[in-house]
Amino acid sequence: MRLNTKIRYGLRAMIEIALHPEGILQKDISVNQSISTKYLDQIIASLKASGLIIRVSGKRSGYKLTRNAKEISVYDVYKAFEFELDINDCSINSQTCILFEQCNTRSYWCDLNSVIADHMKNKTLADLIK
Repeated sequence: MRLNTKIRYGLRAMIEIALHPEGILQKDISVNQSISTKYLDQIIASLKASGLIIRVSGKRSGYKLTRNAKEISVYDVYKAFEFELDINDCSINSQTCILFEQCNTRSYWCDLNSVIADHMKNKTLADLIK
């Protein structure tokens, strides 16, 4: 299993934003996290669309979290970029495998998927900042 770059960079951007509760400019996130501004545009758009961050204007312009860092899980960030965690196509989608109903390994993949999702749900931005 490999997480895509948008998820990994999205998590880094979220941590950077969490470290600046008054707001942080996108260019500062880019510099501090070594993410190109063009790529960060896409990441910021997904994070905004998912309701994790908002744009603030005025004296302290930039981006800030919509909730406390203790209330935003790694899974929340993951879901900003992916529909659902599925480490194996057949673990949740019966249309992708002809052996879906009688597969001997399906329950293993489903259990592993749950363990990973639960771990991501139980780690918050605040945990990662510590």
